[in-house]
Amino acid sequence: MMTHEPEKVIIVEGLTDKRQIKRVITDDVTIVCTNGTLGVERFDELLETYDLDDKEVFIFVDEDQSGIKLRKQLARELPHADHIYVSSEYREVATTPEHILAAALISRRIEVNPIFLLKEI
Repeated sequence: MMTHEPEKVIIVEGLTDKRQIKRVITDDVTIVCTNGTLGVERFDELLETYDLDDKEVFIFVDEDQSGIKLRKQLARELPHADHIYVSSEYREVATTPEHILAAALISRRIEVNPIFLLKEI
């Protein structure tokens, strides 16, 4: 039996980021948590497990010191990845309002629940 694997992968820092994004999207996307910085072994494991070289990869991390450091590391390792940013006003993916997340995700061709495209919910 063949299993379907999503062609899109979003890399986030933590579980709260993952939960927040999962609330907003309707697309078939794998969301991978790094739990902060990545060592070489952990990165290689993610690369192989999620076939990151052959998928459409999005990096969506916090706009704080650790997120910026992780984004730089991932940009070196995954030059084909597309970057999604939250405003430094919100700093964290997990605390960014859903309508802002939805707009950022849809701008990268990731399907979202249309209710989150409305500013007032």
